[in-house]
Amino acid sequence: MVSAGDFRNGITLEIDGDVVQVIEFQHVKPGKGAAFVRTKLKNIKSGGVVEKTFRPTDKYPQAHIERSDMQYLYADGDMYNFMNNETFDQIALSKEQVGDAIKFVKENDTVKMLSHQGQIFSIEPPTFAELVVTDTEPGFKGDTATGATKPATVETGARVMVPLFVELGDKIQIDTRTGEYLKRV
Repeated sequence: MVSAGDFRNGITLEIDGDVVQVIEFQHVKPGKGAAFVRTKLKNIKSGGVVEKTFRPTDKYPQAHIERSDMQYLYADGDMYNFMNNETFDQIALSKEQVGDAIKFVKENDTVKMLSHQGQIFSIEPPTFAELVVTDTEPGFKGDTATGATKPATVETGARVMVPLFVELGDKIQIDTRTGEYLKRV
């Protein structure tokens, strides 16, 4: 059991029959009255975000999320196929289950499958992805002093803002948590 006073970002809990993850929390001590904890909670299965307040003494059971490594094989329409590298079992997940996380994953990349009580609800791509730029506008000399950016499309189809010096065919590193350009590889 985790008390509301011990909430931290990223912790997963079972509240009112739902599995939720704490996105933000804030301990509030008003001038009058009792202290409380203001939170933003993301429903793990539906993806919805709600704001909720708790008394610091409220206790909730921690939800155990299993993470397993799986290899992304290929996309077949709206289904994405993955393989367990140890048992070689294959599973197909729908577009809703993988969400936006798949946009930085290439074929044969290893991802983490997130499941609760055997039900897979999401995937976690590697933290950093190295992808080749397949489409971008040419940069112009003299425009680099402002730190300007331009849109680029990478080999997985994702759109990323990159510095003007990045050209077609360059391999770049992207932070998959934020979708930001990090460096040229």
